Amino acid sequence: MDWTIVSFLAAPFAASLILTGIHAYLGVHVVERGVIFVDLSLAQIAVLGATLALMVEAGGHGEHSLLVYWMSLGFTFVGAAVFATVRTHRSRIPQEAIIGICYAVASAASILAMSKAPSESEHLKDMLVGNILAVSWEQVFKTAVLYAAVGAFHYIFRKQFLAISMDHEHAERTGLNVRWWDFLFYASFGFVVTSSVSIAGVLLVFCYLIVPSVAGMLFARRIGPRLAIGWAMATVVSGLGMYFSVIFDLPTGATIVCTFGLILVLLGLARVLLVRGQKQA
Repeated sequence: MDWTIVSFLAAPFAASLILTGIHAYLGVHVVERGVIFVDLSLAQIAVLGATLALMVEAGGHGEHSLLVYWMSLGFTFVGAAVFATVRTHRSRIPQEAIIGICYAVASAASILAMSKAPSESEHLKDMLVGNILAVSWEQVFKTAVLYAAVGAFHYIFRKQFLAISMDHEHAERTGLNVRWWDFLFYASFGFVVTSSVSIAGVLLVFCYLIVPSVAGMLFARRIGPRLAIGWAMATVVSGLGMYFSVIFDLPTGATIVCTFGLILVLLGLARVLLVRGQKQA
């Protein structure tokens, strides 16, 4: 392998490992909750906040300005409050319906805002499709610190978060303040999404969240093994996807997403063969 390529991919690959670590864990919660598209919805809400910030920013500094970041984060907190409020077994409206509506409205509002800020369309495109190859070591270190803090927060309160993810109704019956813990979950999720989208884009962030968790579910029931499988899969996919994108001169985000899909199909086939072998034995 050409060591020039290795050096070029070092920071992006480190960023992908950081994304893998936090998103594969959050993906377990998301899949168990059955809110598969919450990541897309929160990410699109973050993009809407960034779009509006770019519209009002005078002489801004692009997508990395503080105004863009904090408006994105603020919008995700609003989304977190909405999702936490509507999640209850007594609700007549499924939470997934609210998530879909928020995604559609945020997408449409972003398009309207972009029509009034055409000069910033390239920055917004980066937020949607991502450009992980452009990540710097400074971004890698900042993101690592933030995600480590979020990870520590989830570890400290893992019993509460797992309780509301694994059996929401039972957690409610035990007296746990479900809406409050739901809000804290989605708010911490918002911190992650806001930073991840600016690095990798909406679609790639979605894959890091969902695909490793689904891969883990193919071969394991317990949380620990599922996480181990998901982390291993996402690490391999990140390396292969980035390498293929550089070698074949392809868009990095789209290449990694397609690699995720291909590897998941192969794992699915392996699962089928494994089950058949066990039955025949």
